[in-house]
Amino acid sequence: MITLSDVQAARARLGANIRRTPMLKADNLSAPITDAALHLKLELLQATGSFKARGATNRLLATPKEELAHGIVTASGGNHGVAVARTGKLAGVPAHVFVPKNISPPKLEKLKRWGAEVQLVGDVFDEADKAARAYAKEIGAVYFHPFADPLVVAGQGTVALEILEDLPEVDTFLIAIGGGGLVGGMGTAIRALKPKARIIGIEPVGCPTLKASIDAGHVVTIDKITTIVPTMSCARTDERVFELVRSVVDDIVLVDDAAMIDAARWLWFEMGLAADLSGAAALAALKGGLVPVAPGETVCALVCGAGPEGIAA
Repeated sequence: MITLSDVQAARARLGANIRRTPMLKADNLSAPITDAALHLKLELLQATGSFKARGATNRLLATPKEELAHGIVTASGGNHGVAVARTGKLAGVPAHVFVPKNISPPKLEKLKRWGAEVQLVGDVFDEADKAARAYAKEIGAVYFHPFADPLVVAGQGTVALEILEDLPEVDTFLIAIGGGGLVGGMGTAIRALKPKARIIGIEPVGCPTLKASIDAGHVVTIDKITTIVPTMSCARTDERVFELVRSVVDDIVLVDDAAMIDAARWLWFEMGLAADLSGAAALAALKGGLVPVAPGETVCALVCGAGPEGIAA
């Protein structure tokens, strides 16, 4: 689907249009959760509050202006939609964002404040996605898929380039999974530049899309989604993303919603970070003992999204 050169091209294209987010060592804690050397990549401080700004902006900058004449359409559980709303503002064209009805109120408010035209459709991402695709075709707009788009995946992969520069000794990456674009993009760069590093994906118990597909050996559709986390509620991944993800990850572990809520509260209390539940997923896996680590091992957990809902949950 993509190669390291695609990720490097995305980085050059993005330039100053996104932020280089900081790394933060998790030290001086009242209640450490691991004996490993834990570092956090703070993508919750990215423009719009998540890594999604990288993929959406890369897609925008690689799209000929004439194709944007009728605007941009997307579907999202929240974070990608906000990122696309921002790209619409950057391009000076309308952004139409379809979201499921269980989108968190803070993310819905963000969408509106970025100027998106928002449609609430269905109970899960896949229903919003179907409606968004039909609408894009109807009005002749460009569709920005949140994960089944090589340019989006390559943009997300730029997170890994920054981590490897700032923390070259990293042994293990903990990366939340929604549709698989983030772990696929980052994994592509990691496998090319540090092939012996361990890559662990994290999905919710209530929507184990990639894990179920990898276990089955082919893409499967989750019949019933029970997680409360809309940004991690994708019933079916893309075939190309599936092939990419299973070629780069070492393992995928499942965390329940309560563990993500607990981890979000830990991030707020210990680090002063207001993460959404997907942003707390990597810490939930580590805190719950689902990822074995050795004392002194260098671990990078991606805090991929911001949101007060993680604290309030």
